[in-house]
Amino acid sequence: LDMLLGFPLLEVLDFSDNQHLTGNISSLRAFKGTLKSLDISRCLSVRGNIMELADFPHLKNLYLYNTAVTGDIRDINVHDFPALESLYLPDTVHGGRQYEFQQISEVPSFMQTIHLLLQRTPTLF
Repeated sequence: LDMLLGFPLLEVLDFSDNQHLTGNISSLRAFKGTLKSLDISRCLSVRGNIMELADFPHLKNLYLYNTAVTGDIRDINVHDFPALESLYLPDTVHGGRQYEFQQISEVPSFMQTIHLLLQRTPTLF
């Protein structure tokens, strides 16, 4: 992902299904002011924490499933991902795609976060 730093006005990035792509999503911070769509799904060697992208003001589409990206959906607050319209998370994100809760006590805070996101963007999931 570091190779992209030469494209400072990048708005759309689609590297889906690229098994050779490596790096950390923190490298994408250089595009905070311009990135609108990110699809690195099925790029198994891409890692990082989902919250590295939380303050991207124009990010509408975020597809991270089948990556090594981690995090916790409960860390998302009302000011994070302000423009997000579409979100697909990997199972390595707590509360992400096909996540299995280990304890019933995890569910209320997860549901509260989902409710908050759906109030803002009803078609998000």
